[in-house]
Amino acid sequence: MPRLREVPRAEVTDEKILFYYDRLFGPDRDPAVDHGTVHATPGDWWTVFAQSPDVFRHAVRGFALYRNAQLDPLLRELGQSRAGYARGSQFVYSQHCKQMRSLGMPEEKIAAIPHWQVCTAYSELERAVLAYTDGLVLDGGRVPDGVVDVLKQHLSDPEILQLTYITAMYDMHATICRALRLEFDDRPEPIEEFQVPEGVAVRDLSADLSGE
Repeated sequence: MPRLREVPRAEVTDEKILFYYDRLFGPDRDPAVDHGTVHATPGDWWTVFAQSPDVFRHAVRGFALYRNAQLDPLLRELGQSRAGYARGSQFVYSQHCKQMRSLGMPEEKIAAIPHWQVCTAYSELERAVLAYTDGLVLDGGRVPDGVVDVLKQHLSDPEILQLTYITAMYDMHATICRALRLEFDDRPEPIEEFQVPEGVAVRDLSADLSGE
């Protein structure tokens, strides 16, 4: 379950939040109790973000911004899905793979996002978008000149700015979803110490490996 409390319908007074509760869950359901949106997601992103109407409204405005961008929607979604994968957010990655599919992206390209570096199906521009995304997410914005040079051969400066802003925004959403365990990121930490079975004596590993 999410790490923060979900806000039930009865406690919501903000009209914008109620609009989305109705639109995504239906007017007769309490999304904090009866989970499941019309998009087949649990929906707890909405009920947790409802903790702060200001944050909720800011986030929703961001969604409207990226949908109205000049940037080719397929390039936008390519960056968003790779950002989700690179950040380790199953929710962001999954949602934007589905969005790419709805926009007509070939299945071969969607399936290759985790290993895009060795996939020949992508165009020069698509490879640059994926490399740029990795620079933003994995290298904290450290992007080689060669990647930007390819982007500038195909995209205008406003489009590159939009790609940068939208991709970074979804890196943020991926991070938030993991931190608060929202939606498909409601998963236990996969990396933990493997416990030795009870009764088994453990020797000094460093001594064994050093050959002493």
